[in-house]
Amino acid sequence: MSDVQTFTDRVEIETLRGEFTDAGMMRDYDRFAALFTPDGAWRMPHIGAEFVGREEIRAAIERLQGLWEFFVHTVHPGTIHLDGDTAAGRAYVAEFGRMRDGSSHSNHSLYHDRYRRTSDGWRFAERVYEVRYADTTPLPGSAPGATHES
Repeated sequence: MSDVQTFTDRVEIETLRGEFTDAGMMRDYDRFAALFTPDGAWRMPHIGAEFVGREEIRAAIERLQGLWEFFVHTVHPGTIHLDGDTAAGRAYVAEFGRMRDGSSHSNHSLYHDRYRRTSDGWRFAERVYEVRYADTTPLPGSAPGATHES
């Protein structure tokens, strides 16, 4: 693989990871699901959740986002190991928010990823979420314009 192709692939995979965060934060569920291959999987073993295929993934993100009063998800670059039309990598995550039931959640986590090049560009073949630290201490702040009861 040429240096230019390696660079291009890495930028495209970082863009994919950024699109995942943006689609989730903007509640763009169709775009979120389209970031996975048709048979892609999104797994969260810490809560026993596994969603396979774009339809399940789309339904899951919409349902999960509906549980939050507010939610902030930031992702930091990790590793990317290219192997032709597939790749593997990790991304580092910090999240916090308050659920509609009033409980709070903050965590630091990892995504363990497998990527596949498709005719539409790089997509997630699998995204596995691993929580490394969690805190359920009530958050003192709020989203502008949000109320705890909303």
